[in-house]
Amino acid sequence: MSKRIDSHQHFWIFDPVRDSWIDDTMSAIQRDFLSNDLLTELQNNHFEGCVAVQASQSEEETNFLLDLASKNDFIKGVVGWIDLRAENVAERLRFYSNYKRLKGFRHVVQGEPDDFMYGAAFRRGIAALKEFDYTYDILIFHRQLPAAISLVQDFPEQRFVIDHIAKPDIKSGDIESWKKGIEEISKYENVWCKISGMVTEADWKNWKPEDLKPYLDVVFENFSPHKLMFGSDWPVLNVASDYTEVVKTLENYISNYSQEDKNKIWFENAKAFYKLNS
Repeated sequence: MSKRIDSHQHFWIFDPVRDSWIDDTMSAIQRDFLSNDLLTELQNNHFEGCVAVQASQSEEETNFLLDLASKNDFIKGVVGWIDLRAENVAERLRFYSNYKRLKGFRHVVQGEPDDFMYGAAFRRGIAALKEFDYTYDILIFHRQLPAAISLVQDFPEQRFVIDHIAKPDIKSGDIESWKKGIEEISKYENVWCKISGMVTEADWKNWKPEDLKPYLDVVFENFSPHKLMFGSDWPVLNVASDYTEVVKTLENYISNYSQEDKNKIWFENAKAFYKLNS
């Protein structure tokens, strides 16, 4: 069996004010999710580690994840948050460069206006990442793909990864505008893509693997196994599925792929993109 890294999951101590995005329709995840909860899922599904990704927009969140990583060897990397638009962004990056498990940053752009990534202050922050060899996770809705394409085009030496395949509307079956955006953004050598967060864009109660297949076909055709990595999006996935079911859905989809390609999707691409020690 391939080595496995989960390239995308979250931890939190649930706070109904801070975590207001976890509303009552998501009652399954209105509780704490910490390292021991995930370790069970990883072991049951033959994963040796994970990358913990920010879920709230504060340096406290970054520090919380780094603290968990310092106590748990299976947390191989952290994608944190800093205010990329701040005047002192270089100073904050220099401070965090002392933490070896911090691999990159993310901003919840899906919650921002669609022109957010064109902003001069945001782009100044993106430009500052390269000195410290930090990655950037792109979290957007599919309608924001044009701005993302502009961003990756203007920063060709910055490593980017698209979270949750850019959140197409799987529930409605709408695919065309998202597909055009994926075809375009995948042409850039500096862009990878996470196979993650798909079940929560589908019909939570009634999705089937065949609902995901057209979207998987598009990302595999455009990014190829050389630029794709598995991410569970645990524990958010629990509103629509469970860890093992999400893993099995991808296992079945790639069952006829070569062992070399499987190794890339499950392990090698995440390790290379985030420069993980494992």
